[in-house]
Amino acid sequence: MNILVVGGGGREHAIALKLSENGKNKLFALPGNPGMAEIAECVAGISVEDIAGIVKKAKELAIDLVAVGPEVPLTLGLVDALENENIKAFGPRKNAAIIEGSKAFSKNLMKKYNIPTAKYEVFTDANLAKEYIKKEGAPIVIKADGLAAGKGVVVAMTQGEALSAIDSVMLDKTFGAAGSSVVVEEFMEGEEASLLAFTDGETILPMIPSQDHKRVFDNDEGPNTGGMGSYAPAPVMTDALIKEATEKILKPTINAMKAEGRKYQGCLYAGLMITKEGSKVVEFNARFGDPETQVVLPLLDSDLAEVMLACVNGNLEKINLSWKNNSAVCVVIASKGYPGSYEKGKVISGLDEAKKAGHLIIHAGTKEENGKILTNGGRVLNVVDIGKNIREARDKAYDGAKLIKFDGAFARSDIAHRALERM
Repeated sequence: MNILVVGGGGREHAIALKLSENGKNKLFALPGNPGMAEIAECVAGISVEDIAGIVKKAKELAIDLVAVGPEVPLTLGLVDALENENIKAFGPRKNAAIIEGSKAFSKNLMKKYNIPTAKYEVFTDANLAKEYIKKEGAPIVIKADGLAAGKGVVVAMTQGEALSAIDSVMLDKTFGAAGSSVVVEEFMEGEEASLLAFTDGETILPMIPSQDHKRVFDNDEGPNTGGMGSYAPAPVMTDALIKEATEKILKPTINAMKAEGRKYQGCLYAGLMITKEGSKVVEFNARFGDPETQVVLPLLDSDLAEVMLACVNGNLEKINLSWKNNSAVCVVIASKGYPGSYEKGKVISGLDEAKKAGHLIIHAGTKEENGKILTNGGRVLNVVDIGKNIREARDKAYDGAKLIKFDGAFARSDIAHRALERM
Protein backbone atom coordinates (compact mmCIF):
# COMPACT_ATOMS: atom_id res chain seq x y z
CA MET A 1 0.00 0.00 0.00
CA ASN A 2 0.98 3.59 -0.55
CA ILE A 3 0.49 5.31 2.82
CA LEU A 4 0.78 9.03 3.52
CA VAL A 5 1.43 10.14 7.11
CA VAL A 6 0.38 13.77 7.60
CA GLY A 7 2.51 15.66 10.14
CA GLY A 8 6.14 16.09 11.07
CA GLY A 9 6.48 15.59 14.83
CA GLY A 10 7.35 12.81 17.22
CA ARG A 11 3.89 11.29 17.09
CA GLU A 12 4.00 11.05 13.30
CA HIS A 13 7.52 9.58 13.32
CA ALA A 14 6.27 6.90 15.76
CA ILE A 15 3.27 6.16 13.52
CA ALA A 16 5.50 5.93 10.43
CA LEU A 17 7.93 3.59 12.21
CA LYS A 18 5.11 1.20 13.12
CA LEU A 19 3.64 1.36 9.59
CA SER A 20 7.07 0.57 8.13
CA GLU A 21 7.52 -2.62 10.15
CA ASN A 22 5.68 -5.04 7.87
CA GLY A 23 7.90 -4.10 4.91
CA LYS A 24 4.96 -4.09 2.49
CA ASN A 25 4.03 -0.40 2.64
CA LYS A 26 5.56 2.46 0.66
CA LEU A 27 5.53 5.41 3.02
CA PHE A 28 5.25 9.12 2.33
CA ALA A 29 5.34 11.86 4.99
CA LEU A 30 3.98 15.41 4.67
CA PRO A 31 6.00 17.35 5.61
CA GLY A 32 7.86 14.69 7.61
CA ASN A 33 11.15 15.26 9.41
CA PRO A 34 14.77 14.04 9.12
CA GLY A 35 13.96 10.92 11.16
CA MET A 36 10.96 10.05 9.01
CA ALA A 37 13.09 10.63 5.89
CA GLU A 38 14.97 7.42 6.74
CA ILE A 39 11.83 5.31 6.21
CA ALA A 40 9.55 7.53 4.09
CA GLU A 41 9.63 9.87 1.13
CA CYS A 42 9.09 13.35 2.59
CA VAL A 43 6.85 15.84 0.81
CA ALA A 44 8.02 19.39 1.50
CA GLY A 45 6.34 22.68 0.66
CA ILE A 46 2.78 21.77 1.70
CA SER A 47 1.42 22.83 5.09
CA VAL A 48 -0.62 20.39 7.18
CA GLU A 49 -3.32 23.09 7.11
CA ASP A 50 -3.41 23.17 3.28
CA ILE A 51 -6.30 20.74 2.84
CA ALA A 52 -6.58 21.17 -0.94
CA GLY A 53 -2.81 20.81 -1.32
CA ILE A 54 -2.72 17.57 0.68
CA VAL A 55 -5.62 16.08 -1.30
CA LYS A 56 -3.97 17.02 -4.61
CA LYS A 57 -0.65 15.46 -3.54
CA ALA A 58 -2.40 12.31 -2.27
CA LYS A 59 -4.01 11.86 -5.70
CA GLU A 60 -0.70 12.45 -7.48
CA LEU A 61 1.03 9.82 -5.32
CA ALA A 62 -1.83 7.29 -5.74
CA ILE A 63 -2.16 7.07 -1.96
CA ASP A 64 -4.24 4.15 -0.64
CA LEU A 65 -4.43 5.32 2.99
CA VAL A 66 -3.77 8.64 4.72
CA ALA A 67 -2.93 8.56 8.44
CA VAL A 68 -3.59 12.02 9.89
CA GLY A 69 -1.36 12.85 12.87
CA PRO A 70 -2.15 16.39 14.16
CA GLU A 71 -5.48 17.77 15.31
CA VAL A 72 -5.56 20.93 13.15
CA PRO A 73 -6.05 19.22 9.73
CA LEU A 74 -8.72 16.99 11.32
CA THR A 75 -10.68 19.99 12.62
CA LEU A 76 -10.28 21.66 9.20
CA GLY A 77 -11.93 18.69 7.48
CA LEU A 78 -9.03 16.85 5.85
CA VAL A 79 -10.68 13.43 6.22
CA ASP A 80 -13.89 14.70 4.58
CA ALA A 81 -11.93 16.22 1.68
CA LEU A 82 -9.97 12.99 1.10
CA GLU A 83 -13.11 10.85 1.28
CA ASN A 84 -14.73 13.10 -1.33
CA GLU A 85 -11.94 11.98 -3.67
CA ASN A 86 -12.35 8.31 -2.66
CA ILE A 87 -9.11 8.28 -0.68
CA LYS A 88 -9.26 6.33 2.58
CA ALA A 89 -8.23 8.35 5.62
CA PHE A 90 -7.65 7.31 9.23
CA GLY A 91 -9.07 9.93 11.56
CA PRO A 92 -12.42 11.51 12.41
CA ARG A 93 -14.33 13.72 10.01
CA LYS A 94 -14.60 17.43 10.76
CA ASN A 95 -17.93 17.20 12.59
CA ALA A 96 -16.50 14.50 14.90
CA ALA A 97 -13.08 16.13 15.44
CA ILE A 98 -14.96 18.89 17.29
CA ILE A 99 -14.63 16.65 20.35
CA GLU A 100 -11.11 18.09 20.55
CA GLY A 101 -11.67 21.31 18.60
CA SER A 102 -14.06 22.65 21.24
CA LYS A 103 -13.69 21.82 24.92
CA ALA A 104 -17.11 23.36 25.52
CA PHE A 105 -18.67 20.93 23.00
CA SER A 106 -17.01 17.94 24.61
CA LYS A 107 -17.97 18.99 28.16
CA ASN A 108 -21.59 19.61 27.10
CA LEU A 109 -21.65 16.20 25.37
CA MET A 110 -20.44 14.51 28.56
CA LYS A 111 -23.03 16.33 30.64
CA LYS A 112 -25.84 15.35 28.25
CA TYR A 113 -24.88 11.68 28.15
CA ASN A 114 -23.80 11.26 31.80
CA ILE A 115 -20.15 10.56 31.01
CA PRO A 116 -18.09 11.14 34.19
CA THR A 117 -16.09 14.38 34.16
CA ALA A 118 -15.36 17.40 36.37
CA LYS A 119 -18.09 19.93 37.23
CA TYR A 120 -17.70 22.96 34.93
CA GLU A 121 -19.13 26.11 33.37
CA VAL A 122 -18.38 27.73 30.00
CA PHE A 123 -17.80 31.49 29.73
CA THR A 124 -17.38 34.03 26.93
CA ASP A 125 -17.35 36.96 29.37
CA ALA A 126 -14.19 37.39 31.49
CA ASN A 127 -16.02 39.13 34.36
CA LEU A 128 -18.59 36.34 34.68
CA ALA A 129 -15.76 33.78 34.63
CA LYS A 130 -14.04 35.66 37.48
CA GLU A 131 -17.26 35.82 39.51
CA TYR A 132 -17.63 32.04 39.15
CA ILE A 133 -14.01 31.50 40.26
CA LYS A 134 -14.55 33.69 43.35
CA LYS A 135 -17.66 31.66 44.19
CA GLU A 136 -16.01 28.24 43.66
CA GLY A 137 -12.57 29.02 45.12
CA ALA A 138 -9.25 27.34 44.32
CA PRO A 139 -7.68 25.07 43.23
CA ILE A 140 -9.55 25.35 39.94
CA VAL A 141 -8.81 24.64 36.27
CA ILE A 142 -9.08 27.10 33.35
CA LYS A 143 -9.10 25.75 29.78
CA ALA A 144 -9.09 27.66 26.52
CA ASP A 145 -12.05 26.33 24.52
CA GLY A 146 -10.23 25.96 21.19
CA LEU A 147 -7.00 24.32 20.04
CA ALA A 148 -3.87 25.56 21.82
CA ALA A 149 -1.23 22.94 20.91
CA GLY A 150 -1.68 21.09 24.19
CA LYS A 151 -0.84 24.16 26.27
CA GLY A 152 -4.23 25.84 26.76
CA VAL A 153 -4.79 24.61 30.31
CA VAL A 154 -3.98 26.43 33.57
CA VAL A 155 -4.23 24.49 36.83
CA ALA A 156 -4.59 27.37 39.30
CA MET A 157 -3.74 26.48 42.90
CA THR A 158 -4.82 29.90 44.22
CA GLN A 159 -7.69 32.25 43.41
CA GLY A 160 -5.19 34.91 42.32
CA GLU A 161 -3.60 32.54 39.81
CA ALA A 162 -7.03 31.66 38.44
CA LEU A 163 -8.08 35.29 38.00
CA SER A 164 -4.83 36.21 36.26
CA ALA A 165 -5.26 33.14 34.02
CA ILE A 166 -8.63 34.53 32.88
CA ASP A 167 -6.92 37.85 32.04
CA SER A 168 -4.16 36.05 30.18
CA VAL A 169 -6.40 33.70 28.18
CA MET A 170 -9.47 35.87 27.54
CA LEU A 171 -8.13 39.44 27.51
CA ASP A 172 -4.45 39.15 26.53
CA LYS A 173 -5.28 36.31 24.08
CA THR A 174 -2.26 34.20 25.08
CA PHE A 175 -3.72 31.36 23.02
CA GLY A 176 -5.26 33.57 20.33
CA ALA A 177 -8.85 32.92 19.27
CA ALA A 178 -8.79 29.62 21.20
CA GLY A 179 -9.32 31.66 24.38
CA SER A 180 -12.40 33.63 23.25
CA SER A 181 -14.38 31.11 25.26
CA VAL A 182 -13.13 29.29 28.37
CA VAL A 183 -14.15 26.25 30.36
CA VAL A 184 -13.71 26.70 34.12
CA GLU A 185 -13.87 23.37 35.92
CA GLU A 186 -13.34 21.81 39.31
CA PHE A 187 -9.88 20.59 40.24
CA MET A 188 -9.91 16.79 40.37
CA GLU A 189 -7.76 14.93 42.88
CA GLY A 190 -6.06 11.79 41.60
CA GLU A 191 -3.55 10.49 39.10
CA GLU A 192 -3.83 11.06 35.36
CA ALA A 193 -3.60 8.40 32.68
CA SER A 194 -4.15 8.32 28.93
CA LEU A 195 -6.33 5.64 27.36
CA LEU A 196 -6.28 5.64 23.58
CA ALA A 197 -8.67 3.53 21.54
CA PHE A 198 -9.14 2.47 17.95
CA THR A 199 -12.74 2.78 16.75
CA ASP A 200 -14.72 2.43 13.53
CA GLY A 201 -17.70 4.21 15.06
CA GLU A 202 -19.20 0.98 16.41
CA THR A 203 -16.46 -1.30 17.77
CA ILE A 204 -13.97 0.10 20.28
CA LEU A 205 -10.56 -1.48 20.93
CA PRO A 206 -8.70 0.22 23.80
CA MET A 207 -4.91 0.34 23.62
CA ILE A 208 -2.62 -0.21 26.58
CA PRO A 209 -2.82 2.68 29.08
CA SER A 210 -0.02 5.22 29.25
CA GLN A 211 0.91 8.27 31.28
CA ASP A 212 2.64 11.43 30.15
CA HIS A 213 4.36 14.17 32.14
CA LYS A 214 2.88 17.57 31.33
CA ARG A 215 4.90 19.88 33.59
CA VAL A 216 8.23 21.06 32.25
CA PHE A 217 10.38 20.38 35.34
CA ASP A 218 11.05 17.51 37.75
CA ASN A 219 8.54 16.87 40.54
CA ASP A 220 5.78 18.11 38.21
CA GLU A 221 6.78 21.74 38.63
CA GLY A 222 6.67 24.61 36.15
CA PRO A 223 4.23 25.37 33.34
CA ASN A 224 2.32 22.80 31.29
CA THR A 225 3.93 21.58 28.07
CA GLY A 226 2.87 19.30 25.25
CA GLY A 227 4.48 16.50 27.30
CA MET A 228 8.03 15.95 28.59
CA GLY A 229 7.98 12.16 28.56
CA SER A 230 5.73 9.13 28.83
CA TYR A 231 5.59 5.46 29.71
CA ALA A 232 3.38 2.43 29.08
CA PRO A 233 1.70 0.46 30.39
CA ALA A 234 0.72 2.81 33.24
CA PRO A 235 0.13 0.68 36.36
CA VAL A 236 -2.39 3.20 37.76
CA MET A 237 -4.80 1.86 35.11
CA THR A 238 -5.49 -1.68 36.31
CA ASP A 239 -7.35 -4.19 34.11
CA ALA A 240 -10.48 -3.46 36.15
CA LEU A 241 -10.12 0.30 35.58
CA ILE A 242 -9.52 -0.20 31.83
CA LYS A 243 -12.72 -2.24 31.65
CA GLU A 244 -14.63 0.37 33.68
CA ALA A 245 -13.35 3.24 31.51
CA THR A 246 -14.23 1.32 28.33
CA GLU A 247 -17.80 0.67 29.52
CA LYS A 248 -18.51 4.00 31.23
CA ILE A 249 -16.48 6.43 29.09
CA LEU A 250 -15.26 5.14 25.71
CA LYS A 251 -18.37 3.26 24.58
CA PRO A 252 -20.88 5.89 25.78
CA THR A 253 -18.83 8.63 24.07
CA ILE A 254 -18.70 6.81 20.71
CA ASN A 255 -22.43 6.07 21.01
CA ALA A 256 -23.14 9.69 21.97
CA MET A 257 -21.25 11.00 18.96
CA LYS A 258 -23.20 8.64 16.71
CA ALA A 259 -26.49 9.77 18.28
CA GLU A 260 -25.49 13.39 17.58
CA GLY A 261 -24.94 12.58 13.89
CA ARG A 262 -21.14 12.79 14.34
CA LYS A 263 -19.99 9.20 13.78
CA TYR A 264 -16.45 8.93 15.15
CA GLN A 265 -13.78 6.85 13.39
CA GLY A 266 -10.04 6.78 14.04
CA CYS A 267 -8.21 7.10 17.34
CA LEU A 268 -10.04 8.52 20.34
CA TYR A 269 -7.76 9.76 23.11
CA ALA A 270 -9.27 9.89 26.58
CA GLY A 271 -7.22 11.81 29.12
CA LEU A 272 -8.46 10.43 32.44
CA MET A 273 -8.16 11.31 36.12
CA ILE A 274 -8.25 8.26 38.36
CA THR A 275 -10.20 9.59 41.36
CA LYS A 276 -11.63 7.95 44.47
CA GLU A 277 -14.97 7.78 42.64
CA GLY A 278 -13.42 6.07 39.59
CA SER A 279 -12.14 7.36 36.24
CA LYS A 280 -13.28 10.79 35.03
CA VAL A 281 -12.53 12.52 31.73
CA VAL A 282 -10.02 15.37 31.82
CA GLU A 283 -10.13 15.86 28.04
CA PHE A 284 -10.73 14.11 24.74
CA ASN A 285 -8.38 14.36 21.78
CA ALA A 286 -9.33 13.40 18.24
CA ARG A 287 -6.02 11.69 17.44
CA PHE A 288 -3.04 9.83 18.87
CA GLY A 289 -1.45 11.55 21.87
CA ASP A 290 2.03 13.00 21.84
CA PRO A 291 4.24 11.69 23.51
CA GLU A 292 1.99 8.73 24.47
CA THR A 293 2.07 7.32 20.92
CA GLN A 294 5.86 7.02 21.19
CA VAL A 295 5.47 4.38 23.97
CA VAL A 296 2.15 2.75 23.00
CA LEU A 297 2.86 1.89 19.35
CA PRO A 298 6.29 0.26 19.94
CA LEU A 299 4.45 -2.23 22.19
CA LEU A 300 1.78 -3.03 19.56
CA ASP A 301 2.27 -6.45 17.99
CA SER A 302 -0.56 -6.11 15.45
CA ASP A 303 -0.16 -4.65 11.94
CA LEU A 304 -1.02 -0.95 12.35
CA ALA A 305 -2.00 -0.50 8.69
CA GLU A 306 -4.50 -3.36 8.98
CA VAL A 307 -5.98 -1.88 12.15
CA MET A 308 -6.27 1.58 10.56
CA LEU A 309 -7.97 0.16 7.46
CA ALA A 310 -10.43 -1.76 9.66
CA CYS A 311 -11.34 1.53 11.39
CA VAL A 312 -11.90 3.19 8.02
CA ASN A 313 -13.78 0.26 6.47
CA GLY A 314 -16.03 -0.35 9.46
CA ASN A 315 -14.92 -3.91 10.24
CA LEU A 316 -12.84 -3.39 13.37
CA GLU A 317 -14.71 -6.26 15.05
CA LYS A 318 -12.56 -8.64 12.98
CA ILE A 319 -9.32 -7.33 14.57
CA ASN A 320 -7.71 -8.83 17.66
CA LEU A 321 -5.12 -6.41 19.04
CA SER A 322 -2.01 -8.08 20.43
CA TRP A 323 0.62 -6.45 22.61
CA LYS A 324 4.20 -7.18 23.61
CA ASN A 325 4.59 -8.21 27.26
CA ASN A 326 7.04 -5.35 27.87
CA SER A 327 7.19 -1.76 29.02
CA ALA A 328 8.30 1.36 27.15
CA VAL A 329 9.60 4.73 28.35
CA CYS A 330 10.04 7.96 26.36
CA VAL A 331 12.31 10.80 27.50
CA VAL A 332 11.76 14.12 25.70
CA ILE A 333 14.84 16.26 25.04
CA ALA A 334 13.76 19.89 24.75
CA SER A 335 15.23 23.30 23.87
CA LYS A 336 16.19 25.75 26.63
CA GLY A 337 13.26 28.10 27.23
CA TYR A 338 10.51 25.66 26.21
CA PRO A 339 7.50 25.94 26.62
CA GLY A 340 8.24 29.67 26.35
CA SER A 341 10.49 31.16 23.65
CA TYR A 342 13.55 29.20 22.55
CA GLU A 343 16.24 29.36 19.89
CA LYS A 344 16.34 27.05 16.87
CA GLY A 345 19.16 25.87 14.62
CA LYS A 346 21.43 24.26 17.25
CA VAL A 347 23.58 21.41 15.91
CA ILE A 348 22.66 18.02 17.40
CA SER A 349 25.35 15.41 18.08
CA GLY A 350 25.22 11.80 19.26
CA LEU A 351 22.29 10.61 17.14
CA ASP A 352 24.24 7.90 15.30
CA GLU A 353 25.91 6.81 18.53
CA ALA A 354 22.53 6.48 20.27
CA LYS A 355 21.03 4.52 17.38
CA LYS A 356 24.03 2.17 17.22
CA ALA A 357 23.57 1.53 20.95
CA GLY A 358 20.06 0.28 20.18
CA HIS A 359 17.97 3.22 21.34
CA LEU A 360 14.90 4.27 19.36
CA ILE A 361 15.39 7.94 18.45
CA ILE A 362 12.22 9.71 17.39
CA HIS A 363 12.49 13.15 15.81
CA ALA A 364 10.00 15.73 17.10
CA GLY A 365 11.42 19.18 16.25
CA THR A 366 14.43 18.78 13.94
CA LYS A 367 15.55 19.82 10.46
CA GLU A 368 18.45 18.90 8.19
CA GLU A 369 20.81 21.48 6.71
CA ASN A 370 24.05 20.72 4.85
CA GLY A 371 24.12 17.15 6.14
CA LYS A 372 23.67 18.20 9.77
CA ILE A 373 20.64 17.68 12.01
CA LEU A 374 19.58 20.89 13.77
CA THR A 375 17.00 21.77 16.41
CA ASN A 376 13.77 23.14 14.96
CA GLY A 377 11.27 23.10 17.83
CA GLY A 378 10.67 23.16 21.57
CA ARG A 379 10.46 19.41 21.95
CA VAL A 380 13.37 18.26 19.79
CA LEU A 381 13.88 14.52 20.21
CA ASN A 382 12.28 11.55 21.95
CA VAL A 383 14.46 8.73 23.24
CA VAL A 384 12.38 5.56 23.55
CA ASP A 385 13.42 2.23 24.98
CA ILE A 386 11.66 -1.06 25.71
CA GLY A 387 12.40 -3.26 28.72
CA LYS A 388 10.94 -6.17 30.63
CA ASN A 389 9.57 -3.61 33.11
CA ILE A 390 9.32 0.16 33.55
CA ARG A 391 12.57 0.40 35.52
CA GLU A 392 14.63 -1.37 32.84
CA ALA A 393 13.03 0.65 30.01
CA ARG A 394 13.57 3.90 31.92
CA ASP A 395 17.24 3.18 32.67
CA LYS A 396 17.87 2.38 29.02
CA ALA A 397 16.07 5.52 27.82
CA TYR A 398 18.15 7.75 30.10
CA ASP A 399 21.33 6.01 28.93
CA GLY A 400 20.31 6.95 25.39
CA ALA A 401 19.40 10.52 26.31
CA LYS A 402 22.88 11.07 27.77
CA LEU A 403 24.43 10.39 24.36
CA ILE A 404 22.54 13.21 22.61
CA LYS A 405 23.80 16.78 22.92
CA PHE A 406 22.99 20.25 21.64
CA ASP A 407 23.35 23.75 23.08
CA GLY A 408 20.55 24.32 25.61
CA ALA A 409 19.31 20.71 25.66
CA PHE A 410 17.40 19.64 28.76
CA ALA A 411 15.17 16.79 29.90
CA ARG A 412 13.26 15.85 33.02
CA SER A 413 15.16 13.32 35.14
CA ASP A 414 12.11 11.70 36.76
CA ILE A 415 10.05 10.25 33.92
CA ALA A 416 7.93 7.28 35.13
CA HIS A 417 8.50 8.15 38.80
CA ARG A 418 4.92 7.25 39.73
CA ALA A 419 5.27 3.79 38.22
CA LEU A 420 8.58 3.24 40.02
CA GLU A 421 7.00 4.23 43.33
CA ARG A 422 4.53 1.36 42.81
CA MET A 423 7.26 -1.24 42.16
